[in-house]
Amino acid sequence: MYDVIVIGAGHAGIEAAMAASRMQKQTALLTLSLDMAGSMPCNPSVGGPAKGIVVREIDALGGLMPIAADRTALQFKMLNTTKGPGVWSLRVQSDKVAYKKFMKKTLSNTPNLTVVEKMAHSLMIKNHRIEGVRCTDGTELLGKTVVLTTGTYMSSSVLRGHTATESGPEEQPTIQSLSESLRKAGIRTFRLKTGTPPRVLTRTIDFSKTSVQPGTNAFLRFSETTQPEDVLPFDQQEVCHLIYTTPKTHEIIRSHLHDSAMYSGLVKGVGPRYCPSIEDKLVRFADKPRHQLFLEPESLSMDTTYVQGFSTSMPIDVQEEMVHSLPGLEHCTIKKYAYAIEYDAIDPLQMKPNMENKIVENLFTAGQVNGTSGYEEAAGQGLMAGINAALKVDGKPPFVLRRDQAYIGVMIDDLCTKGTKEPYRLLTSRAEYRLLLRHDNAEERLLEMGYQIGCVSKDRYDQYCQKRQAIEQAKDVLSQTHVKADPALNAYLTSLGFTPTDRGMKEIDLLKRPKVTIDGLSSITGVNFGHFINQHIEIDVKYKGYIEKAKRDARHLQEMESVALPDDLDYAHMENISLEARQKLDAVRPQTLGQASRISGINPSDIAVLAMKVR
Repeated sequence: MYDVIVIGAGHAGIEAAMAASRMQKQTALLTLSLDMAGSMPCNPSVGGPAKGIVVREIDALGGLMPIAADRTALQFKMLNTTKGPGVWSLRVQSDKVAYKKFMKKTLSNTPNLTVVEKMAHSLMIKNHRIEGVRCTDGTELLGKTVVLTTGTYMSSSVLRGHTATESGPEEQPTIQSLSESLRKAGIRTFRLKTGTPPRVLTRTIDFSKTSVQPGTNAFLRFSETTQPEDVLPFDQQEVCHLIYTTPKTHEIIRSHLHDSAMYSGLVKGVGPRYCPSIEDKLVRFADKPRHQLFLEPESLSMDTTYVQGFSTSMPIDVQEEMVHSLPGLEHCTIKKYAYAIEYDAIDPLQMKPNMENKIVENLFTAGQVNGTSGYEEAAGQGLMAGINAALKVDGKPPFVLRRDQAYIGVMIDDLCTKGTKEPYRLLTSRAEYRLLLRHDNAEERLLEMGYQIGCVSKDRYDQYCQKRQAIEQAKDVLSQTHVKADPALNAYLTSLGFTPTDRGMKEIDLLKRPKVTIDGLSSITGVNFGHFINQHIEIDVKYKGYIEKAKRDARHLQEMESVALPDDLDYAHMENISLEARQKLDAVRPQTLGQASRISGINPSDIAVLAMKVR
């Protein structure tokens, strides 16, 4: 009898198993092969817009992905640095082989965690309550809770041209019976589709026809525990390369649209809106003369390059023509052909905010099986599902992050409140409070909560407290440091485009001006605290007004979130509420007034009536 059984060792499954075991729960991780733990069947990278902040949040809650990403990264790059701090985001090019090895070694040496290398066949459910997992060889694992993180492996089919093959990603087996057992229990499933580009032999690429895309020359990291010696020095990091599709590429694709699995009628599931196949791009953006593609290394131990942005479900012979029409790839050798993949996902509207299924008690779901896309979204959900499964075993209240606390909170709220018809992807535009949900303040937002629930060690928490104390002391120094209006200050201000000043002021007031930095003033004041503390203080000072406004708006949200809605409310017969609102409320069955207000089709007048009836 295990406390928590996790099905699947992808990015969601790893975080769920690690969280539960850190919280001292006897945990079983069920996977067909430990060698495939943390596999990257699609893009060999971690992070990116919004996603990179999720990885930072995972770190603040004690997760493993940030550490693995840092230590196996081939390149670090900070994105959106010309914009405001609310959209800054780190992305690393990953060594997919080293990443898997890191995960395997860590999982093999984690206390309270047992890895079971078997295939799940079905869920053992009795009276709408999970009892365990039955494996294909007849083995039964009994568990108080189960976390389902099967990714794209449930009833999956690989699609190329007019051919469909029952298979999971990277030629791994798929299983039909698992989704059948879910449907038998009353859980709704639907078909989704995603895809992956071809891989080509690196040595056969003519890089002289490409544009070099280096990383950022600075010490960057996802995990606050990572030290400079843990990552590749900048001069040893790999570079990526940029190319564009050509008129010939477009001609080949358009003339073979009928051969694409997506346009031949073979694909039934809905594909990702924000990561479409190249043929879909040509159809949807017919006016675009070209589309950018990135050539990305997959691993130091592999001679393969990933053609980012060139996902397709064309037949192999057409792919040969397409790839060889690209600059620098005219004579390349294709190592692995692209494909689309269809799979069963679970309707996330049947999920509670704590990731537990509404139909089957003690069953938690996380990752792509919930209708999302991306390693980072999966890992964030897995972490939360593992935490909440462990809390459920102990009979403790669920751990739910608000939309103003984390991108993870935004994602889970979107899923269980709005649902999804296509693979969901996190975007900065989905967060109303993105100035509060920054790359630099993830620890400030979440680390204490991670410590309280048992996912963050005391050593890590003590280090965080010391850092917070250092920041507060630095602010005190800046508030007391008076900068004279001398030639040195005016020369600095003039260099930034400001008019000279004839009066001195406190350094913290000077920092309110755009472009003025602690480092820039250090030659005048002699005050400097290092890059990370400087940056944190500068953001707080320069954006103080905006941050305070966002916090006020968030407090209004918290007031609505504090109004709980009874589980037995009869929405169907509720008077003075629109028919659409009654139907939507009955389908979603929100747990708070705040969640109800975010359901598509619910008007403010409906919420006002609902609030009155609840009171």
